[in-house]
Amino acid sequence: MIKLNQIATRAPEGYDKRKIKARTELLLNEISDLQIKMNAAKESGLLIILQGLDASGKDGVIRNIFSKVSPFGVSLKAFGPPTEEEYSYDFLWRVHKEVPAKGMIKIFNRSHYEDILVPGIEGYINKDVIEKRFEHINAFERLLDESNTKILKFYLHVSKEKQRTRLLERLQIRRKHYKHHDSDWTTREKFEQYQALYERIINECNVVPWHVIPSDQNWIKTYEVAKVILRALKDMDLVWPELNSNLFTPGKIDYDKLK
Repeated sequence: MIKLNQIATRAPEGYDKRKIKARTELLLNEISDLQIKMNAAKESGLLIILQGLDASGKDGVIRNIFSKVSPFGVSLKAFGPPTEEEYSYDFLWRVHKEVPAKGMIKIFNRSHYEDILVPGIEGYINKDVIEKRFEHINAFERLLDESNTKILKFYLHVSKEKQRTRLLERLQIRRKHYKHHDSDWTTREKFEQYQALYERIINECNVVPWHVIPSDQNWIKTYEVAKVILRALKDMDLVWPELNSNLFTPGKIDYDKLK
């Protein structure tokens, strides 16, 4: 049973920021190399789900980790409130059509879990519907896993104090103004309620396990997420594909004569 109030939001005592950032660079280089191999092999997809309270740093993780990878093999989907069309389908419809094809990495900035969080806290759905959605999500993620789509789920764990600091920066620093939404402060008033529901989600929707990441400090957050992604790519045992028999005919071209 995971208890969020027992998990640190900062790096462990004694961690050296400079050394960790240097190690992170090495991890990112390896991720870049393996992502190219994964895209070439086209045997598995990788779905990365980023969840967290407002100002937990989801955008920063995406920017810091995926700035070096080939854009041909990675794409991003940010989920906001459902559109009128999306409301006319089941809650997983808009999500399922965005999952990665084999060989691709797809990043979800927020995800199907938003369809439990906001409706659950605001009272738009009742407890029975929430329980049903837990079941549907577990079945959905099991389906993806059995279809060679590796799922990595990250909860970016930020303290209430650090969240306040970051939200204030959006008001005080011009280059961060674009991030400000009054609704973030309204949501902050229910910080404990959202964290409690996240805790339930993490424990109930665990067919695919969650990685709870300390997120008060960007350098440790990036490092911990990168470690998990690299391990997942290595565990795929990726190999370069053979020559495509549809594109290569032995003896058709005399390569020795080519200049």
